[in-house]
Amino acid sequence: MEKNRLLEARKSKNYSQSQIAEKLFMDVSSYNRRENGQIKIHITEWEKLAKILDVPLHEIFEPEENQTFICKDSATGNYQGTNNICTVPEFLLESQQKYINVLEERIKELELLLQQK
Repeated sequence: MEKNRLLEARKSKNYSQSQIAEKLFMDVSSYNRRENGQIKIHITEWEKLAKILDVPLHEIFEPEENQTFICKDSATGNYQGTNNICTVPEFLLESQQKYINVLEERIKELELLLQQK
């Protein structure tokens, strides 16, 4: 499956596949196969691509077809699914926490408006 978000971001930044490949220390054909979905892009490569393109990871990331994430519940130690553990990059957690904070502030504002009525 072609990585359309990645392709669009690369083109919008006026990077060639050759330039991206060079920054990733790989040959152009290897990068081309990743962008065309022939080779899986590892999460560390996604992170490097986001940094190279100067965009948030969520703007370019497209999971592989049929890819599932199975996580361990650290509170109970129980696994959901099989015994795989996924890790979430710290910057994604920080981004989500900022969004949660914004939403909590908006909820407080709305609650105050309701109380005034």
